[in-house]
Amino acid sequence: MVKDKSEKRDKKKVKEVTETVTEVPEDVEMEDTDAVKTEKKAKKEKEEIVVPLEDLSPIAHPLAQKKLVKKLHKTIKKASKQRQVKRGVKEVVKGIRKGEKGLLVLAGDITPIDIISHLPVLSEEAGIPYVFVTSKEELGHASATKRPTSCVMVCPDAKKKAKRKEGEKDDKEDDYRELYEECCREVEKLDQKLLL
Repeated sequence: MVKDKSEKRDKKKVKEVTETVTEVPEDVEMEDTDAVKTEKKAKKEKEEIVVPLEDLSPIAHPLAQKKLVKKLHKTIKKASKQRQVKRGVKEVVKGIRKGEKGLLVLAGDITPIDIISHLPVLSEEAGIPYVFVTSKEELGHASATKRPTSCVMVCPDAKKKAKRKEGEKDDKEDDYRELYEECCREVEKLDQKLLL
């Protein structure tokens, strides 16, 4: 008798599930889904944050131009996916003191300059190239955090924490490495222009 009751319950559940499935409307237009996709893309892509030159700190040299900023953000996004990014003053200083090499990207609109004023000196002593970007909000967004970030250091030779498939790993790493090296070359050119 116990089996009969459980079988009846199972049959009722199956009937309810089939009834709910048949109630779904079959007429779906593809245009609606396309509109939803474009809205999602628009929400994902943030508008560029424009910071006036007066709001930038006076020590924000070398300042990256628009084209270089886009490359830097792309590099930071790829590096953060591979967990090869140091975010914030504490982590960056710790990494520099431990002797890690990479590319230091600083935000130029940090209000008390004293927060990041020692980082260019530390990076020059360690031989690490550094560059300023205009917005801390964009820098935080590129480094996969919701909070604005004052500084980010991309360390491509850092140990990898996440496990990946062997085939995927090589392609992404090569693409990211090329982009990183290209950014380093452009930052070094900016430094040379300042010295001359």
